[in-house]
Amino acid sequence: MSDMVQPVRISFETHVLELPIERILPLRPMTERITSSRRYGRIVSSINEVGVIEPLVVTAGDADDRHMLLDGHLRLQALKNQGATNAPCLISDDDEAFTYNKRVNRLATVQEHYMITRALDRGVPARMIASALGMDEKSLARRRTLLDGIASDAVEILKDKQVNALVFDVLRKMKPHKQFACAEMMTSMNNFTATYAKAILAATRQKDLARPDKPKKVAGVTPDQMARMERELEGLNSDFRAREATFGDDVLQLVLSSRYLDRLIANENIERYLAERHPDILGQFRTIVDASSLDAN
Repeated sequence: MSDMVQPVRISFETHVLELPIERILPLRPMTERITSSRRYGRIVSSINEVGVIEPLVVTAGDADDRHMLLDGHLRLQALKNQGATNAPCLISDDDEAFTYNKRVNRLATVQEHYMITRALDRGVPARMIASALGMDEKSLARRRTLLDGIASDAVEILKDKQVNALVFDVLRKMKPHKQFACAEMMTSMNNFTATYAKAILAATRQKDLARPDKPKKVAGVTPDQMARMERELEGLNSDFRAREATFGDDVLQLVLSSRYLDRLIANENIERYLAERHPDILGQFRTIVDASSLDAN
């Protein structure tokens, strides 16, 4: 039937192949800075403990049966250093090799928490999980309780973000509605650092804290500075809500106005008249049209 839903193309073969490492060609060199990074160390530990969980992604073989590596350079380097001869691979049939890595979703902080929790609940030893993730068992225990005391609305906002784990310690010091507001603010600024969360905490009113009877203590910030930050944040939140409430209507008005002005100055007679009599107004009209065109692109 013509109106039948077409299947989604997944861009790679579904079965895993064991390919000789010597036939896999990396697209970038492994520098000392990369191989000495914490991320690389975690991958090495993971492969040592549980093997390669996520296969490498390579192109189909050329005439000499060589495959370009699209994703998995750190895993390949770790396997080479271990003296492995083969690597598990998925064959990609997508010829846009340079965009592949942009389609790979890295594990977010909240997702890592869920993964750790499921693994522990299924009986995987904590020592093995900690070693695979390149952390000690104490850190693993903290990751398991990462979301304790965190409002579900805040978790929903942060679930797919790379958030510093210390941020959740800061959120616990706030009431649920303030946790939600803090998560919204961090997302709007695309800043998920503990430093930014502490700044928001310093600017949070005492009554919005999880323990309002306990005075706030933020390193490097005096009580007077915190009081001023509270007032400034309150004003900022009010302005933000006001702008948010009218943003859609403002954008619609801007688009309609810019389209009208575009058609207006496209008329040669009108453009000539404005250029001769009111060049400053014509310049402003063109600025509005150009700005709206950039936003549309």
